[in-house]
Order: sequence, then C-alpha cells, then structure tokens
Amino acid sequence: MSIAQAFSPPVRANSSRWLLLGSLALNLFFIGIAVAMAVRAPAPPPKWDPDVFVRVERLAAALPRADGNVLRGAFAANHDRIAAAQEAYRNARAEIHDSLRHEPFNADEMRAAMTKTRAARQAFDQVIQGVFADAAVKLSSTGRHAVADWRPPPSSKRDRQ
Repeated sequence: MSIAQAFSPPVRANSSRWLLLGSLALNLFFIGIAVAMAVRAPAPPPKWDPDVFVRVERLAAALPRADGNVLRGAFAANHDRIAAAQEAYRNARAEIHDSLRHEPFNADEMRAAMTKTRAARQAFDQVIQGVFADAAVKLSSTGRHAVADWRPPPSSKRDRQ
C-alpha cells in the first residue's frame, strides 16, 4: 500500500452516483425555469387608457343596461366635439414636450405651451362635463348613483406609465 492510498479518503461508488443525480436534478430544474420563462403568457395590456371613449365605455359597462345605453348614446351624439377637444388637449401637451426638447431651451416658449395646455384641458373638461350633465338627466336614480360611486380599478393609476 502506498502513502497516497493510505491518506486518501475511501471512494464510494454510491457517493458519485448521488452527486451525478443531484447535478442532473439541478440542471433539469434550471432548464424548466428557462422554458417556463420563455413560453409564459405575454404581459397584459395596460388597464388605463387615456382615450375618453374607452373610459366611458368601461363606465357604461358598469351601469345597468338601459343607463349604459343612454351614456353611450350621449357620447356617440357628441363624438366629433369630444374627439376634437381631446385632440386639441393632446396636441397642446405635445407642444410642452416639444418645447422641452428644443435647443437652446426657451422657458418662455414652455410657459406659453403650458398656458395653451391649461386652456385646452379646461375646454376638454367642459365638453365632457356638459355631455355627462345632459346624460345624467336621462339616467335612472340607480344609474346616477352608480356613476357617482364608480371608481377606476385601483391598479389603473400604476399603469399610466
């Protein structure tokens, strides 16, 4: 017997088999995770949509059927006015973004764009609120209470990004 054999630990055939099985199990686990990540469902679309027609449709769906139809009809009858006010507001906001990108930066230009945006937002709000006021007259008491109590889903504010 040599010195190397005397001081080396005894090699067991079972221990190397367990090591091989453990390594194989760990590799299969990681492969499973990689496959699951690759084939998982795509992320759901954002729940918040800045388009007023989408938001009103969600509100109308939460109302009793007749009241939802009244609200949809009021917005359909005023579609062009609402769309024009919404587009003017979006364009005014885009002007703020554009003014921030200009080189050299001009603070007065940005302030003017912000003033225009405030006016466009106020005009947009007046159109929307006018349509809601006209529609509220035609809603049932239950429908008006449902509109008053309606809140967007709690996660929607996080999805505005």
